[in-house]
Amino acid sequence: MQYITFDENRPMDLVLLGRVAVDFNPVDYFHPLSECTTFKKYVGGSPANIAAGVSRHGLKAGFFARISDDQFGDFVTDFFEKEGIDVSRIRRCEHGEKIGLTFTEILSPTESSILMYRNCIADLQLDPSDIDEEYVKNTKALLISGTALAASPSREAALKAVMLAKRNHTPVIFDIDYRPYNWVSKDEISIYYSMVAKEADIIMGSREEFNLTERLIMEGRTDQETADAWLHERAKIVIIKHGKEGSTAYTKDGNRYTIKPFPVDALKSFGGGDGYASGFLYGLFQGWEMIDCLEFGSAEAAMMVASHSCSVDLPDPSQVKAFIKECKEKYGEMIARA
Repeated sequence: MQYITFDENRPMDLVLLGRVAVDFNPVDYFHPLSECTTFKKYVGGSPANIAAGVSRHGLKAGFFARISDDQFGDFVTDFFEKEGIDVSRIRRCEHGEKIGLTFTEILSPTESSILMYRNCIADLQLDPSDIDEEYVKNTKALLISGTALAASPSREAALKAVMLAKRNHTPVIFDIDYRPYNWVSKDEISIYYSMVAKEADIIMGSREEFNLTERLIMEGRTDQETADAWLHERAKIVIIKHGKEGSTAYTKDGNRYTIKPFPVDALKSFGGGDGYASGFLYGLFQGWEMIDCLEFGSAEAAMMVASHSCSVDLPDPSQVKAFIKECKEKYGEMIARA
């Protein structure tokens, strides 16, 4: 069943709004960050990775963002252009704000941490004046990353984009994407997350992220109660993720679809969520059945935790399909389905 209808007359498939960063992942991994001496540089930031992921799958992506007016800004736009991502709505900061730098610590395949530098940050300078209706009107869907709601003027820019999407019948995808940096309080998180969630057609997040979203509404909800509440608002699909325990999509017609993670020899414990979103959304745009969208997303997530980067190593559809086939031949036909 098709839960979301996309306007096939619109030239762009997905416009994303939110964080663009630069990642530094250690080459000498499995050591504390204090001992690492060699790093590889990648474009990062969850919505930036998702943009690259869907572009690798052949979708046409665009981006609302602010980046630094320096060599790191050049690095980002060069990468996006190479990936076929439209950069016409990516603006340079005018007052010296810098793009976020992320240093990752890969202690083991299951233990990783992230050190972010986000003072005087570029992505949170996205301004409502940067958001134009024509761009929103010409995309099949708009994805809002929750990090964009952490501070003004970015949060007003994101809310404006949501309002324009609603006025132009553009489906809204809300990737909660919680990062503790830049938020002032948990109350603030709940206020702004719930504002966007109430207008979203698809909501994706971990159990912990939904807890933050619902903190001022009702604490202690079960997954089913959470899904029912947001499906009663505007959502058609609610995805709740539980890491190694898998994830479940709850749909407007009362159905639920659960997927297990694919077995993989992981290198790191981050990056899987971006691959998951890329693969799931690709399947959705293709009109696949819900369980097949989840399977494709779960497979891509597994591939990403086994890779060094969160952007450069994103696969194309043939690679994901080959991975699924190989896993099923090795572990059994139903390994990915709960």
